[in-house]
Amino acid sequence: MASRKRQALVATILGSSMAFIDGSVVNVALPAIQRDLAADTTGIQWVMNAYLLLLGALVLIGGSAGDRYGRRRVFLAGIVLFTIASIGCGLAPGIGTLIAARAAQGIAAALLVPSSLAILGASFGQDERGRAIGAWAGFGALMSALGPVLGGWLVDTLSWRAIFFLNLPIAAVAIWLTLRAVPESRDPEASRLDWAGAVLVALGLGVLTWALTAVSRRGFGDAWVLAGLASGALLLLVFVIVETRVRAPMMPPELFRSRDFSGSNLLTLLLYFALSGALFVLPFELIRGHGYSATQAGAALVPLPIVMGVFSRSAGRLNDWIGPRWPLTVGPVVAGLGMAMLAWPGQGTPYWRGFLPAMLVLSLGMTLAVAPLTTTVMAAVDTRQAGVASGINNAVARVAGVIAVAVLGLVFFGGGQGNTSFVVAVCIAAGCAIAGGVVAFATIQPTGALEKRDRGN
Repeated sequence: MASRKRQALVATILGSSMAFIDGSVVNVALPAIQRDLAADTTGIQWVMNAYLLLLGALVLIGGSAGDRYGRRRVFLAGIVLFTIASIGCGLAPGIGTLIAARAAQGIAAALLVPSSLAILGASFGQDERGRAIGAWAGFGALMSALGPVLGGWLVDTLSWRAIFFLNLPIAAVAIWLTLRAVPESRDPEASRLDWAGAVLVALGLGVLTWALTAVSRRGFGDAWVLAGLASGALLLLVFVIVETRVRAPMMPPELFRSRDFSGSNLLTLLLYFALSGALFVLPFELIRGHGYSATQAGAALVPLPIVMGVFSRSAGRLNDWIGPRWPLTVGPVVAGLGMAMLAWPGQGTPYWRGFLPAMLVLSLGMTLAVAPLTTTVMAAVDTRQAGVASGINNAVARVAGVIAVAVLGLVFFGGGQGNTSFVVAVCIAAGCAIAGGVVAFATIQPTGALEKRDRGN
């Protein structure tokens, strides 16, 4: 029995790691993809956004599908679809095919990531579940660290296509272990899926993102751009109205009555907009502006997941002691300063004297913020709704990435040659992160042991 549990853990780690790897590794391959496929800047932005958009829009319904139709079944379906889509990415003859295959990867990731966690919840008892989820999260952080380096090496030695074929052996082992060791489980009281909400949010975000990415070619005054912005906003407004009327909404409106929940999700939107945008433009700047190879550009990003992986537990203890308000205020401000520091190094500045200090400051700020942010989201709602609350926060982070790639991509690619457009992009990212700290200070309630003691005195 213990052996089967370990195999189930490995299966969920391998399955979800494909989504983690492809979420981080593609950034360093984008310059090579643009060159080989003769893609314009809009096409390159959609290589990222097609994946993030579908994952962010459908991750909530993907978790509900596992509860309703069977977690193992949905997890396997996600792995199979992700594998087929990865083959499509690797064989893509043009940018349009690659974007379509990336969209399929996003749909698959929305199925397998929440199902992998649900499988752990069903396979392990209460006393074992924390360690299992910790191992799952730790391996995910490790893959996020190794992904850009491995991806950069594959781009330099083989081709950008190799990063997608890397998923095939991982998927084969994950499928074998799942069939062998993971029992089927479902929630007999699971509600109907909110397909209307899923379609509306995907369409609304998709149209809005298309309009933002089209600005660089058409300009803000173009009729199609204006129509896209208006119709995207209208679709999202209809989504909000529908969520107030359906029996089982994917995003229950009553959760946002909590000040902590609303504030922490607004912070998530601002902070992950900043982080996703900065990490999107940074590899381009390193490769094109500073002469880094793809491997070197990938290695330049490694401090972020390493620092977060090593110190996140300490940040969690700090949150328990002083409460989330100060970590969520200070962390985003420090992260914003790190993003602003990315603009400082000039050509020829050694990595250890230029980009490394910036990455370390950015990593420290994110480490201070991420664990308290997750804790605040979960604590702000009733225990029965913790899974939905966590899923909403994850979706907000993904949507923030979609908007960031569209907006900061417009700034970076539309700013002409030279370093100026990069400086403007990372400074906008820094401003959003710092604004997130202000939001946290204004909305998050003091709840830590130290704060309670002070109030008692």
